[in-house]
Amino acid sequence: MIRTIAAASTVGMIALMGGIWYASEKQSDDPFAQCRESTVAGGAGAIGGPFELVREDGVTVTDAEVITEPTLLYFGYTFCPDVCPMDAARNAEAVEILEEQGIITTPAMISIDPERDTPEVLAEYTDYLHPRMIGLTGSAQQVQAASRAYKTYYKKQPAEDEFYLVDHSTFTYLVLPETGFVEYFRREVTPEKMAETVACYVEHS
Repeated sequence: MIRTIAAASTVGMIALMGGIWYASEKQSDDPFAQCRESTVAGGAGAIGGPFELVREDGVTVTDAEVITEPTLLYFGYTFCPDVCPMDAARNAEAVEILEEQGIITTPAMISIDPERDTPEVLAEYTDYLHPRMIGLTGSAQQVQAASRAYKTYYKKQPAEDEFYLVDHSTFTYLVLPETGFVEYFRREVTPEKMAETVACYVEHS
């Protein structure tokens, strides 16, 4: 079983409990105040940023080329035995609910296992989950840079063969094209609730 990482590894990166927005992002100045389901130390601007990765079709792309629509961004890997498939399927279901409401969003997954997750492997994986899901991989350095930008955690577990596991954080991030990161979702959030929250952000963007 993959272990969901919390506590020490993520302390100082994402504040998952309580707190308030910094003075620069008081609710009175926040256009998304009524949509927010979480708080982040330092405000939403503390998470996210530019990245350069390899898309599942083998083309090197930047964040601006990936996030052209409201995007549900997840860091995982295709060999993940349970957590990642469930999270990615939940995200795909939320995308379908939103599409029924006339809101087009993009599900995307950045692989934290670039050693095994080639573009071809990612293409097969994402096509199975949703026709618009984008798989992204790259060099170890490219993946690390994207992970640092989004304050995520991952660590390859020791193994004597290729059947290793990777511990990792399991948040899904909502990123808007003109705004950047605005919200994150925990694993227990239902696709219906996720769709409701995303729709609120889209409406107020």
